[in-house]
Amino acid sequence: MSGPLRTYVTATLLIPGVAPAADSLRSWNSGPVKTAIVQFVRDVSTEGGPHYVPPPERIAVFRDDGTLCSELPFPAQVAYVLDRVKSLARKHPRWKSKEPFRSALARNPRSLAAAGTRGLLELMAAAHAGMTTGEFEAAVQQWLTKARNPRLHRLYSQSAFQPMIELLAHLHAYDFKVFVVSNGDAAFLRSWSEQAYGIPPERIIGGQIKTKLVLRKGEQLLVRLNSFEVPEGKLMSPGTIYRTIGRKPIAAFGNSDDDLDVLQWVASGPNRSLALIVHHTDSGNEFAYDRSATFGRLDKALAVAKKQGWLVADMTKDWSNVFPKSSR
Repeated sequence: MSGPLRTYVTATLLIPGVAPAADSLRSWNSGPVKTAIVQFVRDVSTEGGPHYVPPPERIAVFRDDGTLCSELPFPAQVAYVLDRVKSLARKHPRWKSKEPFRSALARNPRSLAAAGTRGLLELMAAAHAGMTTGEFEAAVQQWLTKARNPRLHRLYSQSAFQPMIELLAHLHAYDFKVFVVSNGDAAFLRSWSEQAYGIPPERIIGGQIKTKLVLRKGEQLLVRLNSFEVPEGKLMSPGTIYRTIGRKPIAAFGNSDDDLDVLQWVASGPNRSLALIVHHTDSGNEFAYDRSATFGRLDKALAVAKKQGWLVADMTKDWSNVFPKSSR
């Protein structure tokens, strides 16, 4: 992220209570979805109103890949670990015949998608064992300066959706606390979440690579181990989110069937809430996919959304542009 967009995000997202611009959702087309978002935020932040929610309870949770940024042909974290595994393959000949490393070396999207969160974390743990947390963060930052989505021809670090960046800023301006769920190693997203989304690392929920405290040259350092933890086997889950935040969010944003449990949980109950699904329909500017997708399959959740009256943001109809026009 660079230029005017980064200045805008920094000015609005990082300063709670900043009054939003006259139309802070400029990349959202006028229509029912935009109107509902604006009305919801106004309702829960109007003191004395029937749906008022105190600031500490104004919590929103977002899925990262596919909701805030592109996830095809591979999510950014998957693309990173594929490059990392490839660079280390000569030192680990057994990887050629062991899953999920074999699929990573073959860059097989279906097998990698089937491996899920556990497969991704296994790759991340094995490919970075022995690195300090600082070394890992530096490696990710270095990769992000050059790595591009092969189909969008855009840096992964600049593949966040402009309308969603504006939505994050809008929520923060009304004293929402926003959390983002990564479907892999939380440390990967934490190393650049502030730059890409204006979300500090402590508000990233994800899998945990185990670490060990060691003394090196008189300095205490955390070293990553070849071991990981996945709470409840799924990261975008009510249990994982509640255990991390300690509160039930009042707004949830996703884009796939993997997000259905959280969307249903947040939308249930008598209190005012908002559930929104990003529907990828723009094959010209990004991708069009749903029920037959390898990553980000959207089938059951789309049907439930229509039945329950949740918001479905159609990228073609509801967004005037997908990415920041000034970044590539």
